[in-house]
Amino acid sequence: MLLHGEPLQSEHKKMDVKVADLPSGPLDIYRQKASFNWKEMLCFIDGEEILAFKQHVFKTLENDPLFARTPGEDISIEKMRELNFLRVKQLFRYDFMTKEESMADPWRVVVLNDFLGMYDCAMAAKFNLNKGEFVINSPDFEAAKFWVGNLGKTATHALVFAQLYTPDQVCHGLHSFIVPVDGPVHHVLLTVIYNYVLQVRDPKTLLALPGVLVGDMGKKLGQNGLDNGFALFHNVRIPRENLLNKTGDVTPDGRYVTPFKDPNKRFGASLGALSGGRVSITRMALVNLKLALTVAIRFSAARRQFGPKDTEEIPVLEYQLQAEMGREIHAIACSSKPLGSWMAQKGIQECREACGGHGYLAMNRLGDLRSDNDPNCTYEGDNNVLLQQTSNYLLSLLHAKHHDGVRIESPLHTVDFLDNLHNILGSKFIATTMEECMDSAVPLAAYKWLVCFLLEESQKRLEQQRASGKDEFEARNNSQVYYCRSLAIAYIEHNCLQRFHELTTDQDTPAGLRPVLSKLCALYGLWSLSNHMATLYQGNYLNGRKPAEWFQMAILTLCSQLKDDAVALVDVFAPPDFILNSPIGNADGQIYKNLWSTVMQGSQVLERPSWWKEFCSDKPVVGSLRPKL
Repeated sequence: MLLHGEPLQSEHKKMDVKVADLPSGPLDIYRQKASFNWKEMLCFIDGEEILAFKQHVFKTLENDPLFARTPGEDISIEKMRELNFLRVKQLFRYDFMTKEESMADPWRVVVLNDFLGMYDCAMAAKFNLNKGEFVINSPDFEAAKFWVGNLGKTATHALVFAQLYTPDQVCHGLHSFIVPVDGPVHHVLLTVIYNYVLQVRDPKTLLALPGVLVGDMGKKLGQNGLDNGFALFHNVRIPRENLLNKTGDVTPDGRYVTPFKDPNKRFGASLGALSGGRVSITRMALVNLKLALTVAIRFSAARRQFGPKDTEEIPVLEYQLQAEMGREIHAIACSSKPLGSWMAQKGIQECREACGGHGYLAMNRLGDLRSDNDPNCTYEGDNNVLLQQTSNYLLSLLHAKHHDGVRIESPLHTVDFLDNLHNILGSKFIATTMEECMDSAVPLAAYKWLVCFLLEESQKRLEQQRASGKDEFEARNNSQVYYCRSLAIAYIEHNCLQRFHELTTDQDTPAGLRPVLSKLCALYGLWSLSNHMATLYQGNYLNGRKPAEWFQMAILTLCSQLKDDAVALVDVFAPPDFILNSPIGNADGQIYKNLWSTVMQGSQVLERPSWWKEFCSDKPVVGSLRPKL
């Protein structure tokens, strides 16, 4: 969890930023039951400066007619993209953050994208760039660039990764090029690998330039406000200076030069910029899950259904089932994206189901959130492939310790505990009651053992594969399922739990917030750890049936204890109703009033279909088309 702004000096400190009261309604009963002050939590997590910034952005969008919309509105893709373009254009006019402000406080860039993503994640994605020539060429259709954002209809320039060939026909691997193609040789084979920026369309007409075939991918499952496209290049010439040459360059006489002696390290440096994108995707998934939880929790607290005999119906919420810096950052990014996107994928689906049939209505936005989140599991690297990069990092640390005696430590301290691997593996589960399991220190200790065990087992599996004659690629590929993949997931889950646990015990955390945060931390740790129970038993960290029973009962107990806090917790991160754009998720909890109002605003709601005459008169003759033979 990332916290920003000055810590509160007192849990009773008066906030300078005014946080409006939420409208009164059916949710009041739960808000009054909350064990903490949701406004204090909001200020603690966001910080007053960011909170004021958020209020300014949301209010600006709400007051601008261009951003007005109707829940579940059915508009064409062409219109959707036009609106997205006009809204992004308007964002530049508002200039919520100057270049100087973003450089002085980069965190504001992150939170601004969060705010815009709450309105529409497609808008946030779009808001966020022999003559001494290279020749860019796509040898076949498989070498085409696909899924490039904004390339479908509007982009005029593209940053292109391509294989770099020098005149001696030596391939130097992936480089980046800037490629304007309006000009009149070194050859570049476009099979995906050095950064080049190409001009692909005329900025005045948006028509493709000579040698460039560029087009739209078509309708997607979600994020259709963003035009994803494809491009192929046929002998497109670009100046030598258009090679982005931080990791490698070509001299005027055609010689290749690079500051990296190891091609693999140069390749890694070329791809290092992708880590930022992966972290951004993690936050996009988090934003989507926040919105879905807001809708589902508020609906579940306001929706009443059945109940004990001879008593009033009870809210659905009461039902139990509802309830080295660069390398390290790269490892964190490559595992946080899978964790965040998969958790959001599963969480949004559960929220959709928790809202019953109303969750299936497009106007309530859960379907859009599910579809918009889905590509987070794929772009900027397939999740399973990324996890392998994280496990490779962890295995390299263990190898260095075993072979060179190098201490395992890192700038962000996410792996420091692994230096004590031998002692941790000798530890056992020590809790003796269900109540002891509800302390987040218990699942945290289990996670440290789990990561150490999976690291050692993954190393053994790799050595077995190598000993059997497998090459390095096949050995690593055959070590993913049950080993390296699980290792990478456990590593990032431990990191999240460690940071959360430290927050709950930090003296700067207001005393009034610590109890609910401690329960949430323990619940997250136990729930995540429950996915690894087989491994905990396999390595003899757990023995007998009692630990599994305690884990289960602790999870259920914590859910029950947090039930009365659920509405207040989503109030902390819920955006205004205008941004949330979901009738059943409105802050007033008047789900049926809001649903009815939105339904009646729909187009042709009470009108008969245009083909009503055919329906009423031209009745089918049963069997008339059946063969007579």
